[in-house]
Order: sequence, then structure tokens, then C-alpha cells
Amino acid sequence: MRSILPLLFSAIFLVSCNEYQKVLKNTDIKAKYDMAEKFYNEGDYKRAKRLFEQIAPKYVGKPQGERVMFFFANTYFKTGDYYLSGYQFERFIKSYPKSDKIQEASYLGAKSYYELSPKYSLDQTDTDKALSKLQTFINTYPESEFFADANTMAQELTTKKEKKEIEIAKQFDKLGEFNYPILVSAIAALDNFIADNPGSEYREDAFYYRVKASANLAFNSTPQRMQERLKEAMEAYNALKKSYPETKYDKEATNLYEKITKELEGFQENAK
Repeated sequence: MRSILPLLFSAIFLVSCNEYQKVLKNTDIKAKYDMAEKFYNEGDYKRAKRLFEQIAPKYVGKPQGERVMFFFANTYFKTGDYYLSGYQFERFIKSYPKSDKIQEASYLGAKSYYELSPKYSLDQTDTDKALSKLQTFINTYPESEFFADANTMAQELTTKKEKKEIEIAKQFDKLGEFNYPILVSAIAALDNFIADNPGSEYREDAFYYRVKASANLAFNSTPQRMQERLKEAMEAYNALKKSYPETKYDKEATNLYEKITKELEGFQENAK
């Protein structure tokens, strides 16, 4: 029995493959539709996709067109072809705005772009598109069964974009160690990050690096600009301590505070 079963399964598989190849080459649209739906329901999305590719144009404007188009888009999603699933779900939404599947299609279309979002260090065009799609879904379907998942994905992508922004600002700060005028760009980037991302997990980092960049810019300024910039660095330090009294950067920030204070005291002594 053990030796017969593998042979039996192999025979069934070969018959299925032969039948599939025969229908694939057939001109009978109904036969392709029936087999495509059969494969789809069985979870064989790869073979279902090939058949739907052939018949989808034939069902445009027909009663079955809505069903075919949704299945077709979903086979791309299920096989990991997210560029095409996003595109096909967009087509479905435009073609069938009153469909019972419109909510699911909107969710899966947004999730397609979520899956395309690259790591934070790369270009975030697909992340921006995914966030736009997810936000539209969240705003349109607040009672959806997919709402919580969409919210989680949107938060993950938002955090990814924030990480990219803070890393760019930190890179400016690092480059400024060798080219001090770049610190002006670092400070501007950090100011923008703090203003634009009030709930970010990287906000404390931004406050600290603004102190560091402001202090280093002041320490390396001309005498005419140094006092003014030292005061700005002190303001940055006070803002850090006000927002994060127990900051994880307490040691580094305190060290900078002491240097800033010493330099400012020097200006006060000179004034006397």
C-alpha cells in the first residue's frame, strides 16, 4: 500500500497537469473560467492566474466580469506579485465602485503597496503610496474588519519614514564634524522633524542631536556669532530637559551643557 500511494498521487497529478495544459490551449472561455475558479478555490493561485490572464479581457462588461477581475487581482497578491496586484485592485475599484468586494479590494490594494515598501534607507516612493492608500482605507472604512490591521501597517510605515528622516539628520550632524556649515542643515532638519512628528519614538533622539549640532556649531563659530549661537544651543538643551527630564542622553547632554555654560561665562567676564 505504501508503494502504491505515491504512484497513485503521481498519476493524479499528471492527469491534472495534462488537463490544465489542454484547457490552457483551448479556446473555450467557459472551460477556462471553470478551471480557473477550481484552482483558485483549491489555493493553486499560480495556475489560476494564468487562466484568469487569458479570460479577464473576455469578461469585461459581462455579469461575471466583477468576480473574474477580483479573483484575477487576488491571484497576483497571493503569488507575491504586489506591483500587479496593486494595479489590478485599483482597476477593480474604478470598474466596480459599488461592488460588495470594494472594501476588501481597497484593503488588499493598500496592502500590496505596503508589501512593496523597502527598508528605510532606500527610496520611499512605494511607502508614500502605501500610506496614502492605507489612510484612505482607514478614513473610508472605520468599521471594517481590516481596520486594525490597516492601522498597524500605517503606523509601521510611518515609523519607517521617521527613521529615515532622523537618520538623514544624524548624517548631517556627522558630516558637520568635518564641515561645520553643514550643521546648519542638521539643525534645520532636526527642527522640522520635531515639529512634524510630535508622537515619534525618535523624537528624543532629535532633541538631543539638535543640542549636539547647535553646540558644535557654536563652539566652531566666529567670535561675532559664537555668543548668539551658544544661547541657541542652551535653548536646545533646555528644550530637551523640559520634554525629557530623565533623558537617556543625560550624560552627553550634561557634558555639552557644562561646555556651553563655560563659554557663556567667558563672554560675561569679557563684558565686565
